[in-house]
Amino acid sequence: MLLRARIVLPISAPPIEDGVVLIQDGRIAEVGRSRDIELAGPEEVLDLGEVILLPGLVNAHCHLDYSAMAGRISPPREFLDWIEAIIAYKASWDYSDFAHSWVSGAGQLLKNGVTTVADMEAVPELIPECQPATPLRIHAFMELINLRKRSPGALMVEEAERTLLGHLNPRGGYGLAPHALYTASPDLLQAASVCAQSNDWPLSIHVAESRIEAEMFRDGRGLMFDWLRKNQRDMSDCGRHSPVAILEQLGLLSNHLLAVHCNYLEPGDAELLGKNQCTVVHCPQSHAYFGHADFQARELAAVGVNLCLGTDSLASTRKQRGMNPELSLYDEMRVFADNHPDFSPEEILPMATIHGALALRRANQIGEIAGRALADLQTIPYSGPLEAATQFVVHETIHSSRVMIGGHWVNPLSAAAQ
Repeated sequence: MLLRARIVLPISAPPIEDGVVLIQDGRIAEVGRSRDIELAGPEEVLDLGEVILLPGLVNAHCHLDYSAMAGRISPPREFLDWIEAIIAYKASWDYSDFAHSWVSGAGQLLKNGVTTVADMEAVPELIPECQPATPLRIHAFMELINLRKRSPGALMVEEAERTLLGHLNPRGGYGLAPHALYTASPDLLQAASVCAQSNDWPLSIHVAESRIEAEMFRDGRGLMFDWLRKNQRDMSDCGRHSPVAILEQLGLLSNHLLAVHCNYLEPGDAELLGKNQCTVVHCPQSHAYFGHADFQARELAAVGVNLCLGTDSLASTRKQRGMNPELSLYDEMRVFADNHPDFSPEEILPMATIHGALALRRANQIGEIAGRALADLQTIPYSGPLEAATQFVVHETIHSSRVMIGGHWVNPLSAAAQ
């Protein structure tokens, strides 16, 4: 199949006007200008017309099973209020509620141009049962929590590894997600890190997400400290270091780590993350919902951190003009651009594509239009000039008109392969 578009955005190379992409066996065989590529056989030629052709987006952090909570929890006064609210909300749901929510969220991502998602899964049964409902590339991260250390960390990780490897996931991949430093014991965190390294899986952890978390670890006091001590957590790791410094002491900082949020960093934290080639996943709409301090994007990028974008869950989003929000990395890019005008569109778009691919251990496979990459593509109607194409993608409200995964067009409205 040969696709022709007025503009092709490869991401890892400059934009191409009157571009073509040759697809063979579900992969990209060649990309270039129409006049420079000769057909070698009876390829189907499809002229996509006045569109931008770009790779499918890579969502580096999502909780699909919370998608139906969109707009249900009002922005809290304190982060701890939200934790208690979502715990109560989850307790009121049964399995079918989580399953419906998961499938709905997957459909939203596909409609909005995402072809690969890192999904943090709190309900393991959803992994084999819901994935066949979508053509998305799902990287299933098993969420792990042992707040009171009632379960040995090593045993929890072994069980999670067996569960993941026992499920065939040919389009996607696997990962482990110890929830956070305050909900996972040191032995669980270290066992998960060893497992991720040995399997070459990414490891996702919520890090320094809230002010009260940072205060708890740094000062050994505050709302979260009191709440967790009351809930029988061992608080001996508090009062000395930042969450990032604790992760370094535990040996968890590496290029396998997806440190999610990192909203409250102490001096030297960014350098630690950069030195160890860590990924930081920023979720701009969730960040705005909680009213967190300014995100240190430029400081992180300057020290070599692989900076990615994620949607987080819809349980931490506001209604928009009276309507429930959807999972959309385009919305995340637009909010990030508004909050960080010092970042150019050419810096922002890779955060939703090739940087996510690197974080998920799939560099050169997804998030770009290049030779041998998987043919995960999308089109966006566009009639403007070549030099404004990337700015249009980042700044405008967008829905994809067509989405392709592995060389096959899919229907973004029903999330079913055509």
